[in-house]
Amino acid sequence: MVKGRLDNEMGQIEVKPDVIASYAGSVAVECFGIVGMAAVSMKDGLVKILRRDSMRKGISVTITPENKLQLAFHLIVAYGVNINAVCDNLIENVKYKVEAFTGMEIEKIKIYVEGVRSID
Repeated sequence: MVKGRLDNEMGQIEVKPDVIASYAGSVAVECFGIVGMAAVSMKDGLVKILRRDSMRKGISVTITPENKLQLAFHLIVAYGVNINAVCDNLIENVKYKVEAFTGMEIEKIKIYVEGVRSID
């Protein structure tokens, strides 16, 4: 089986990593305590919050040779929330919804909290 490809009775479906990243980003920002996705500038180390149309840049998607997903999220969380609870909630929601959306199993989810912001 080719990476990112699913077979069914009608043929083959190929799912691009950018599509998975966009969907996972929309699921992530629905979770309580998450302000948004983050982009880290390698040049100067600054973290900036991404707009909704470029959220996928804050998520990396890897499809393993076994056709499983590995996701890495770069997040900005809300000030005053329990980061562990927010991350557990994110993992549970993303795992359920992305697996249902793609039909592929999630093998690993990594979360990098890049910043904290107050909710206005």
